[in-house]
Amino acid sequence: MRPEIIARYISKNYSGKVVEVGIGKNWTVARLLAKEGLEVFAVDILDLESDGEIRYITDDITNPKLEIYRDASLIYSIRPPMELYHHIIRVAKLVGADCLIRPLSNEFPDGGRLVNYGGEWFYLWSF
Repeated sequence: MRPEIIARYISKNYSGKVVEVGIGKNWTVARLLAKEGLEVFAVDILDLESDGEIRYITDDITNPKLEIYRDASLIYSIRPPMELYHHIIRVAKLVGADCLIRPLSNEFPDGGRLVNYGGEWFYLWSF
């Protein structure tokens, strides 16, 4: 996976607030987006430390605090567990944000539009 390609797609197509769900220990896309001037929020169920550039919030996407996601132009997730796909998509739909999921190479979500951008691929839902 090439995070710089995904970040380039997001920064060219979205502005303002974006939320990465399930950030874990890989902050690469979020950092690239912050450098492009987007307001990046990172969310995970784990209690993680923010690096200062990006606002980090502990939340469970299966029982989300919707105020975290409101006003986002995009909610995205990089290689989340497949069992979280429908929760991420549902939250995006509830708050009226687009949803981008970059799955593992052997996983294919139901619905969404497959996008191939610069040789990188992901699924996109627009609400």
